[in-house]
Amino acid sequence: MKQDIQFVRRDELKTKPDPNSLGFGKYYSDYMFSMDYNVENGWHDPKIVPYEPFMMEPAAMVFHYGQAIFEGLKAYKTGDGTIQLFRPEKNMKRLNDSCDRLCIPQIDEGFLLEAIKQLVIVEKDWIPQGEGTSLYIRPFIFSTEPYLGVRPSHQYKLLVILSPSGAYYGDQLSPVKIYVEEQYVRAVLGGVGHVKTAGNYAASMKAQEIAEENGYAQILWLDAKENKYVEEVGSMNIFFKINGELVTPQLNGSILPGVTRDSVIQLLQYWNVPVRETRVSIEEIFAAHERGELEEVFGAGTAAVISPVGELTWNGHSIVINDKQIGEVSQRLYDAITGIQLGSLEDPFGWTLKIDGVKAK
Repeated sequence: MKQDIQFVRRDELKTKPDPNSLGFGKYYSDYMFSMDYNVENGWHDPKIVPYEPFMMEPAAMVFHYGQAIFEGLKAYKTGDGTIQLFRPEKNMKRLNDSCDRLCIPQIDEGFLLEAIKQLVIVEKDWIPQGEGTSLYIRPFIFSTEPYLGVRPSHQYKLLVILSPSGAYYGDQLSPVKIYVEEQYVRAVLGGVGHVKTAGNYAASMKAQEIAEENGYAQILWLDAKENKYVEEVGSMNIFFKINGELVTPQLNGSILPGVTRDSVIQLLQYWNVPVRETRVSIEEIFAAHERGELEEVFGAGTAAVISPVGELTWNGHSIVINDKQIGEVSQRLYDAITGIQLGSLEDPFGWTLKIDGVKAK
């Protein structure tokens, strides 16, 4: 795709939020990237424009048939002011995988990544600096054609918005309580569990709401067929350290292939720490705890990075993991991933993408 990206300057810049009270996903930068699709022109009219509301037809197909997908990645400011992204090519590929599953036209991955780099350059002063902070990048695509009929849309909009963010769970490494869901299911084989589509998250909200009312941070989902095998947490993939070995559910078509999940597996292999992707039942996890072999549990995801689990509840029975303290492997992984992201540790995998020639203030 050979298109120039137009820049539309806003009249007045926003006041930036207090970097010590960012939270997650609460604030949005001055600009966003926008691009449209129609059958005649393909993906066209790329531009960086002021972040602001926009008009849509009430009959836009996204409101009625749910063609909406998204991604999540981050920009980081290193100690010397260099700006870098973490494995963005994985997010671009996964976005296209989501496009394919939801019958949305493919995007040019290289062009979109270049657009994101240009947007981040424009918004470099929005990148916070401090432990647990980053500039969250949210690309998303949705159908815009006004038509009431069940078929793929012929028109789409792609937007990228930016949000300066702190730790996803507040106290980033404080172990969280997780509830193993038994009534509701997240995704089924052959469905859309392996892609980032809005409907997956809408379907999870009822169980999540109930869990939060009972003091739990997240839901651990089981498989939809037998309600027996562990799949993933609402916002993270899940790992268990059992008798010295790390175990995580294998990708099966209903589990999201997380970028952080893949990074964790590669790091463990690099360190010669045993790690295995397999089908694992919730009974096995609780039995390992009963034998005294369940040493650590943690989630891995872009938003939270590494989130240790201190308590699991299933079938009316709660277990405490590692005395509700972060485990050695969880801490090591968090330190390694964030160190690579922030440029304070060597990147032996080539995961980081520096935005050349630009340093944040």
